[in-house]
Amino acid sequence: MNSEELNLNIIAFFENIQKYYGCKTEITEGLFSELEDLDANLTTWNLSEFDLIRSAYRNNGKRFMFEGNSMYYEISGERIIDFKQSGRNKYEFIEQYSESVFRITKIRFNYKY
Repeated sequence: MNSEELNLNIIAFFENIQKYYGCKTEITEGLFSELEDLDANLTTWNLSEFDLIRSAYRNNGKRFMFEGNSMYYEISGERIIDFKQSGRNKYEFIEQYSESVFRITKIRFNYKY
């Protein structure tokens, strides 16, 4: 995916995210070092669940944010190298933090419609 298409897809996601407000949201985050070989066994995983209250783009720091009660999560807008919808109400972001450090963020919304 070229960078223009990537940017348009991310913008479309955030322009429509309000439909998920109030939904139980699951964020699975993984740190890994081989982009071409994402091995789940060699990845460090974290899981968070919360009801999505709001989301926004934070200009200071260029971050996309997701907020719930006592929960706050950010994705670096300038470090995203891949974004896709992986299923119904499921999305994946991949950020690159160095030559060999990547973060995958999988977001699943329990959306009733």
